Amino acid sequence: MARTRVIPVLLIQNEGLVKGVQFKNHRYVGDPINAVKIFNEKEVDELCVLDISATVNNKKPDIKRIADIVSEAFMPISYGGGVTQIEEARELLYNGVEKILLNTALHTHPGLITAIANSVGNQSAVASIDVKRIFGVSTKCIAGMAQRIPVKMYRSLQKNARIEVQEK
Repeated sequence: MARTRVIPVLLIQNEGLVKGVQFKNHRYVGDPINAVKIFNEKEVDELCVLDISATVNNKKPDIKRIADIVSEAFMPISYGGGVTQIEEARELLYNGVEKILLNTALHTHPGLITAIANSVGNQSAVASIDVKRIFGVSTKCIAGMAQRIPVKMYRSLQKNARIEVQEK
């Protein structure tokens, strides 16, 4: 029987760790490096770091800050936020990030996930889709200003990016 993997998500906004409720009302909760140290002690399987202010503010990934976070981690790190070019993805991977997560870039730079997968391998390119339930009945993808039905988004990724989509 497969064991359950624990993969916490750290939300970074303006270099601080934040906690949000339903994709809004983010409040500062601390320093991301301290959180990484805590998760080291908890022996989590992987850590996902998302800079939720990067895309909104048109910021590139802060490679030095991300490298500082990665250097403290004893587990693989996935990173998402502000990645719009393959060179940025390569630099992140060179600095210790294991996987690049794309969300808004799936819409704004549709060929990027395929380019990353072809350049550095499928295992390093991850499509991140935020899904919000609407009144308990329907669901919509929330990514920047784009909203789609999740099933259509999955099928589009499978067809256009030629990547495997794992549904759980």
